[in-house]
Amino acid sequence: MAQVGGYIDPKFQGVRDAFEKHIKSAEENGASLSVNLDGQDVVSIYGGYADAARTQPWKENTIVNMFSCTKIVSALAMLKLVDQGRVSVNDKVAKYWPEFAANGKENIEIRHILSHSSGVAGWETPLTMEGLVDLKQRTEELAKQAPFWEPGTMSAYHCWVYGHLIGEVVRRVTGSSLTEFVAKELAEPFGADIQIGCKEEDWGRTAELTPPPALNVGPMPPDAMPVKILNPYPDALFANSPAWRRAEIGAANGHGNAQGCARLFSNVTLAGNGGKLLSKSTVDTIFQEQTRGADGFNGLNIRWGIGLGLRGDGETSLDEFLPPGRVCFWGGWGGSLCVMDLDRKITICYVMNKMRLEAPVTPLVKEYIKAAYKSIGVEW
Repeated sequence: MAQVGGYIDPKFQGVRDAFEKHIKSAEENGASLSVNLDGQDVVSIYGGYADAARTQPWKENTIVNMFSCTKIVSALAMLKLVDQGRVSVNDKVAKYWPEFAANGKENIEIRHILSHSSGVAGWETPLTMEGLVDLKQRTEELAKQAPFWEPGTMSAYHCWVYGHLIGEVVRRVTGSSLTEFVAKELAEPFGADIQIGCKEEDWGRTAELTPPPALNVGPMPPDAMPVKILNPYPDALFANSPAWRRAEIGAANGHGNAQGCARLFSNVTLAGNGGKLLSKSTVDTIFQEQTRGADGFNGLNIRWGIGLGLRGDGETSLDEFLPPGRVCFWGGWGGSLCVMDLDRKITICYVMNKMRLEAPVTPLVKEYIKAAYKSIGVEW
């Protein structure tokens, strides 16, 4: 039978109870869940299986492809450059990447990329998953394209391209790839088990993803925004392949576990109160609202800050599962989610390998979040 391991503060027993219930019922195949409160790890648990056949136990050091939780890491890489005074969120992208100015993109700013409002939300040429991993070619194509809409006027989720855009600015400014920069400036200083792509030496501890049921959205014209952005159409099984793991897809192929995410992301939660990754003023930048309303890709009502989604005032599609306040977050395809609550100094991170369809948040994640907040006396 599937087991749950790790540490939990007795005050948070409700979190373990919920997690263990879903591990033992096989609603979860394998997963890890961490909660950091005011700099202390109060939940650091894992359980289930790392493979679809349910023969290999999920261990403390198991990592998994996190899909769009990777975007949090990439956004923090750019914000690290801001914190170092090497870029400003109000700088034009073309200041560092001159070729990007082509075709009406000369006024796109760093903040537009970080808030999914740049208009450069996908590729014009139809792609396969195999083609997606060609970082150099795909990045050069983005530099030549025209934006899909007037930059800064709306947001439409930059599903695949987010890391290509951020990564090229990082490379032009530092001379390092996004993968290298994340390792040196984000992961290693904090002992966070997170990486862009996945080093071959770590494949043996990497969990196998199980795809969600097929999503039937019905026919759409080829010029529909979701079709243009979701190019290539995602294949979850490809994320188990060597080609995917060797690639740098800063929007989607970060690998890590909940413990590693909490170790890094709690620095955002605690900025000005012990967090060492970014200054308080840089973290305040995250909460500068850029857009609010229906997203042009997924139709969700989202409030975008600079680099992360923000808790709204009850009007967004994501507000019901988070308490009011200075809360930023994002999640990944299939169910992974990371929450940074600055008001309550709590960071909640969850990753898994059995992917689900429910959006924007799966029922399991809602239960874990509610249990974590209930443990500190917060209900809404």
